[in-house]
Amino acid sequence: MRHGAMIVVGALVATLMLLPAQAQDDQSTIETLQADRQADLARDNQRLAALVEDPEALEKALEEAQSEFADVQERRQALEKRKETQQERQNTLADRRDEQGSDLDAVRDVLINQSSELRDSLHDSWLTLGGPELPPRLAEKDRVLKPGQLETLADRLMLLTAATGEGVRLQAFVADHSGERSRQDVIRLGDFLAFSDGEMLRRQGEDDRLMVSEKTPAKARKILSAFQQGETNQVVLDPTKGKVIDALAQQPTLMERFHQGGAVGYVVVALGALGLLVALVQYLYLLKVTFALRRQRKHMQALKDDNPLGRVLKRFRNLSREHAPEALEARLDEALLAEMPRLERGQALVKLLAAIAPLLGLLGTVTGMIVTFQSITVFGTGDPQLMAGGISQALVTTVLGLITAVPLLFAHTALTSRSRHLVGVLEGQASAVLAERLMQENAPQPEPRHEPVVA
Repeated sequence: MRHGAMIVVGALVATLMLLPAQAQDDQSTIETLQADRQADLARDNQRLAALVEDPEALEKALEEAQSEFADVQERRQALEKRKETQQERQNTLADRRDEQGSDLDAVRDVLINQSSELRDSLHDSWLTLGGPELPPRLAEKDRVLKPGQLETLADRLMLLTAATGEGVRLQAFVADHSGERSRQDVIRLGDFLAFSDGEMLRRQGEDDRLMVSEKTPAKARKILSAFQQGETNQVVLDPTKGKVIDALAQQPTLMERFHQGGAVGYVVVALGALGLLVALVQYLYLLKVTFALRRQRKHMQALKDDNPLGRVLKRFRNLSREHAPEALEARLDEALLAEMPRLERGQALVKLLAAIAPLLGLLGTVTGMIVTFQSITVFGTGDPQLMAGGISQALVTTVLGLITAVPLLFAHTALTSRSRHLVGVLEGQASAVLAERLMQENAPQPEPRHEPVVA
């Protein structure tokens, strides 16, 4: 309480100290105004005294004042007359407007709406590139349209209509994909197309800066370049005003599709490449064995170790003739079975990879769908492109899995058929050799012939 009372007392003391200073300032201001008024009064009195002492100057000043008063009276009369004329004209226009008010208001509203809609629809039109300007926008505040406004609107409409069928070549600044702008030769064809150096152009930003489209088809680029150089009279147009080009720009390339598969897609493609590599190596080996078997069948007497048939027949010939037929057949089957792993090598791995690839693709699709539904949970279903893009990326892994499985199945079939063919050849030749040997062992021995003794 004491502290608060001290603060109040201090404030009152400070206020009382400021009052004399403020009163002194007000007194100084009043004295200054009085001095100025006295100086003006003295100057006027001095001038009046000078005029009274000089009658000629007084007469001249009076004549000048009367002349100025007469001029002012004449000007006032002219302004009043002009005011009356304008009032009469305003009354006449008001009467005419009252007679045709509804029709004129309807026409005025139509012109205002049409001019606004025309400017809005042609804001990003190619007609303004090297062509006429858009008609002025009529305002709602224009209660009565002037003839000049109507003439300007009609003239601009005629010029814009004529520009729709014209081709214009001009110089303009164009930004490339990196955003760097450079002055280039641009061709505009009506309201449909503008291109430069074979690249279709588009407008971007509030100032409608020219930029090359994100993706111009290669065939269209070639035709446009030839047209710009004067080599052909053909040209490529986009009747949808850029919608087709935008759709092509959003369509990913093969490599972009591959990267959309993510980690699962990389694994699927890696396994597919591994399976195809194994299949290719094994198939080359089988082709080598096939050529070796053909050479060996032509020279059955000279057995070699560079082919399965030579190795099997060598082991068979080294067997003793004292073995029973069942033992010989078992030994022959053992030699054939020893050659089978080499001929069927890699087939199981290729078959396994062909079965795993679609499953991995399905796994990637399921995980991608989970991510898509999580995005829908966060952002909702208001944007169909978000859902379509996520589902499209999720299905890429399934496509990669199927694309990987199909060639692996063909490779497995080729390996299986080739190895079976070689096994059949080996079994046929081995059976023929075994049968020949058994026939030789079981053949009856011819009896010795006795020659008659001649005495």
